[in-house]
Amino acid sequence: MAKVELKNIKGEKLKDITISDSVWNIETNDDCLKQMIRLQLDASRQGTAKTKTRSEVSGGGRKPWRQKGTGRARAGSNRSPIWRGGGVALGVVPRDYTFKINKKERAIALKTALTYKHTSKNLVVLDHIELETLKTKEIKDVLATLNLVGKVLFVTHDDNANLYMATRNLGYTYAILADEINCYDIVNADYLVCDEEAVKQIEEGLKND
Repeated sequence: MAKVELKNIKGEKLKDITISDSVWNIETNDDCLKQMIRLQLDASRQGTAKTKTRSEVSGGGRKPWRQKGTGRARAGSNRSPIWRGGGVALGVVPRDYTFKINKKERAIALKTALTYKHTSKNLVVLDHIELETLKTKEIKDVLATLNLVGKVLFVTHDDNANLYMATRNLGYTYAILADEINCYDIVNADYLVCDEEAVKQIEEGLKND
């Protein structure tokens, strides 16, 4: 079983705790992780891009000129894609970019992301993450105390209003619940900071997958 230091919010080591190898120390699968991140990014796309085909643009009710004798190329409609103001050939249309990944692959992808954070020493586990106020300055002091530089993702086991409010004004700190954890947020962050109960909750949710 893998071990990780349990610290308090002041950065002081309290003890070593055991974390599940089946969640935090698996044989990584980059293909599953890449697919899962792509799924998340594609699902956020609106897919509303639209161009008009020749049947949708105005005009074109009659033949522009007679077929023969004008010296010009024959033309049947001014809505043709080769005409200025005509329709677009093979243009984009509204579409849904989402696709499906099976449950097992989703679990492997999430475990892979968690494993990378643990093995790269970028996982920080605190006994609890409680802020006295919702001021951004307080979370900045916490980051400085823990010596965390870059993007930081906080994961808590329950609603933490002060933490959410303190982190939301910074462009490099994020706070989510343990049951909202996902591959993109983990990979996008330089450090993953969890409270002890959140670690247990993550392991409980993934133990059968």
